[in-house]
Amino acid sequence: MNISSVHGAPSSSLPKELTRVAQRRLTRELAEWSVKNPPVPGMSVEQTDRVDEWRVTVTGAASSVYENERYTLRFVFPSDYPMEAPEVIFLSPTPRHPHVYSNGHICLNVLYDGWSPALTVTSVCLSIVSMLSSAAKKGSPAG
Repeated sequence: MNISSVHGAPSSSLPKELTRVAQRRLTRELAEWSVKNPPVPGMSVEQTDRVDEWRVTVTGAASSVYENERYTLRFVFPSDYPMEAPEVIFLSPTPRHPHVYSNGHICLNVLYDGWSPALTVTSVCLSIVSMLSSAAKKGSPAG
């Protein structure tokens, strides 16, 4: 696991003031990544210089069309996380998948109407890897 600052240009927006609940929850989730190192093989987390933003690297599952391909997700947590879902997008290069747009946005229910405060960064990442694994071939969103 790599928990360090992201090098490069600083983020254009300032970190939001997180609620105490959000701070505790993110601290606990980050600690789980360190203890299990990582909680799921093929995933790693990197905090940016913003407390409300993480970068998570995921690796395509074996026997999928994305096998061993590595992608980076950017999580931006709202001030009232986990009551509200984080914004999660793929950073470039994005996978060619029917539910992933070229700008990195992901069409996945758990990131929107299906969000629950019981979900975690790990469970969201597993949902995304599962979504990638379910594709029979690479392709772009329809329409």
